[in-house]
Amino acid sequence: MRSERLLKIILSPHISEKATIATEKFNKYIFKVAKSASKPEIKDAIEHLFSTKVQAVHIVNVKPKKKIFKSIEGKKKGWKKAYVTLEPGQKLDALNIQ
Repeated sequence: MRSERLLKIILSPHISEKATIATEKFNKYIFKVAKSASKPEIKDAIEHLFSTKVQAVHIVNVKPKKKIFKSIEGKKKGWKKAYVTLEPGQKLDALNIQ
């Protein structure tokens, strides 16, 4: 059950301009993760899936945004984002992430 849980924690890589800069300069990778995931679980999942060593994990809860379309109010979903810093010399291949 432990390996099944690790496979469900990482949902997808988050690719943006800020994420690309963080990857190039600081060796940080950004992922969308499950809402119930904790830092140790994220670290174990990255090490298990990509066979790398993780130095640190930082988590950000992205709040839901209000949207209005033709006087109808709604909300976008909130989600959890993890900034994963790898050990010096470690890398993730961009083709393996997708």
